[in-house]
Amino acid sequence: MRHRLTVRVQPKASADRLEGWAADEAGRPFLKLRVRALPAEGAANAAVEALVAKALGLPKSAVKVVTGGKNRLKGLDIEGPEALAARISELAGGSDGSSKD
Repeated sequence: MRHRLTVRVQPKASADRLEGWAADEAGRPFLKLRVRALPAEGAANAAVEALVAKALGLPKSAVKVVTGGKNRLKGLDIEGPEALAARISELAGGSDGSSKD
């Protein structure tokens, strides 16, 4: 099953970490995260994929940046079982922000 997660990324951070949930002006939830990688040649996107995969206990290949490749706000597709939706919602101690596709 494919799950969708929206994240807002801060590159060039001091550490790779999940920051918690927030919402944009329209009220759409997203997960804030920080990565040490520079936003060049896809390094930050690869770091985002690795960080989210590690947090969910999935292989890196299960997480892909599918929208916002050059923007801070990105859409991720995550391959995993239906029960994964609950784990996504619990990331960084928050709730909601994921959808099933």
